[in-house]
Amino acid sequence: GDRCAGLVNTVSELLPQARYQRCMVHFMRNVLSKVSPRHTRWAGDALKAVFAMESRESALAKAEQVATEMEERKLREAAKCLREGIDETTTYLLKDYPVEHRRRIRTNNMIERLNREIRRRTRVVGAFPDGRSALMLITARIRYVTGNQWSTRRYLDMSRLHDTIQEAN
Repeated sequence: GDRCAGLVNTVSELLPQARYQRCMVHFMRNVLSKVSPRHTRWAGDALKAVFAMESRESALAKAEQVATEMEERKLREAAKCLREGIDETTTYLLKDYPVEHRRRIRTNNMIERLNREIRRRTRVVGAFPDGRSALMLITARIRYVTGNQWSTRRYLDMSRLHDTIQEAN
């Protein structure tokens, strides 16, 4: 997700065992918004280096190194933002997730793509007579997209999770 407070709270209430993965792109934008234009290129490259790490431990260590350097460059707010959010942004690096899935689950591109598709369809209609008709159109579109477009392409190989589920049980 993009750290929407309502979403985070709802997920933690409804799915207490679920782990939250903050979108890497949104997180980088949040940190870079606190960086002066003079340091934007350096900070962007430094954040990319954090997310290029192979393990969560090395990513967290690199993030701390980058935050320290940010403080040396008088970017205290950016360093604070980095320290506060890096833990939930590197969830995808946990050993519980297959390495092949990391590239896909570190951002919320899939959710944003679905939201764009819903927006595209609801704009055509303009005004709905009631909330129920809007909900019917949106659910129909989600069913169509997931049934036709997503089922023909393999976005995540779920067969890899079978071993993880067996170990958890």
